[in-house]
Amino acid sequence: MDLAALVFATGWASGVNAWATVAVLGIVARAGGSEWVPTGFGDWWVIGLGLAMFTVEFVVDKVPWLDSAWDGVSTVVRPVVGAVVAWKLAESGGTIDPALLAALGGGTALASHGVKSGVRAAVNTSPEPFSNVALSTGEDVGVIAVVLLALTNPWVAFTITAVALVLGLALVVWLWRTVRRLRRRHERRA
Repeated sequence: MDLAALVFATGWASGVNAWATVAVLGIVARAGGSEWVPTGFGDWWVIGLGLAMFTVEFVVDKVPWLDSAWDGVSTVVRPVVGAVVAWKLAESGGTIDPALLAALGGGTALASHGVKSGVRAAVNTSPEPFSNVALSTGEDVGVIAVVLLALTNPWVAFTITAVALVLGLALVVWLWRTVRRLRRRHERRA
């Protein structure tokens, strides 16, 4: 069952930043740092692709509105990466069907991507750019930390990501209600 917790946590991470997830898993595989990560993640082309795309996302994700366009494209990419990562992790061992774990990883990635996109769209209504940069940097650090934690203590990572997902959903609802209320107030004054 540790594998299911690992898949959930890496699925969450893939939904927030798929390429950071792939890069971290690749570097860990290359270093031989975990029995969970298949050696294929450690191929130089996988690490290179992960790092190159992470670099692109790192820059694009800091620019208000451009990050929302990137999130739009990533609506397809992140859940697919989450599912593929889960499938590959399932192949490394365990008794759970890889297709079931791929559905868990992809579904969790889709959910965390939805939370990220919803929060970002609400934050982008703010006229200042600093909250967007801080939020993006926090996401990047969080993804790297969660993936590393998931490889050493999957149940702690599962708990953290499950709580983050629930709180994130609540935050999206609250932010959108607040934005809608402020917009209505502004329209009444105009």
